[in-house]
Amino acid sequence: MAALGRCARSLLLLRGSPARGARAGSGPGGGAAAAVVTPPPAARAPRQQQHEEEEEGDMVAALRKNPDYHGFDADPVVDVWNMRLAFFFGISLCIVVGSTFVHYLPDHGMRKWARREAEQMVKERERLGLPILDSNYFDPSKLVLPDEE
Repeated sequence: MAALGRCARSLLLLRGSPARGARAGSGPGGGAAAAVVTPPPAARAPRQQQHEEEEEGDMVAALRKNPDYHGFDADPVVDVWNMRLAFFFGISLCIVVGSTFVHYLPDHGMRKWARREAEQMVKERERLGLPILDSNYFDPSKLVLPDEE
């Protein structure tokens, strides 16, 4: 339970609201650590402070009712099912189906096709006894050139 309190305090510090019992310089570096500056409770808007207290009270009540609280719902059964659905759709469908989709996408830039075509042309030129590479892309005798005028 103490570890849960430490986690909750660190999360509250990340959100910007002061955690109870958090002191400047109480980290592993002692007084040399930079202090987290948070506005005093009186400086915040009373409505925001009330909302944070209600939210904290709801979370504490949910944790007392369900120690394995996942953060989806206060009801333990609904919380577990929402967590399972979120992980099923998030992990199974997005990652597995998404990676399968990306794997079976067509050849980007037609690189595989170009390689197969080049291999076929090399075999054809070897069969005909021609050099593999030629300085002329087209046969110069078959080119129709314009008149010199």
